[in-house]
Amino acid sequence: QVQVVESGGGLVQAGGSLRLSCTASTRASGRPFSTFTMGWFRQAPGKEREFVASILTTGTRTGYADSVKGRFTISRDNAKNTVSLQMNNLKPEDTAVYYCNAKYGSTWSTNWGQGTRVTVSS
Repeated sequence: QVQVVESGGGLVQAGGSLRLSCTASTRASGRPFSTFTMGWFRQAPGKEREFVASILTTGTRTGYADSVKGRFTISRDNAKNTVSLQMNNLKPEDTAVYYCNAKYGSTWSTNWGQGTRVTVSS
């Protein structure tokens, strides 16, 4: 199991930027943070949770949802057990609760954190 704590959300005007952070504890899993693919997901009001971005173990490969490509950048620091999401040119449709998650193998963890709320005003 991986425990995560997200932070950095807030209220921002359209066109603005926010940087989300996630600190992960992998102690219970018995594996180091660097062995997990990390990802960000979001859930907008009345909608299902959706994938936003992911980053492989060494940070050499990333993936993004089409809706955020070119605006969001995911990064990680394996020495600090953290993963970040830099969000630029935010749009009202980016309003959601953002969640961090970890994947070992092919399955994302079912253990979600509390998330961090992002609200983008028009």
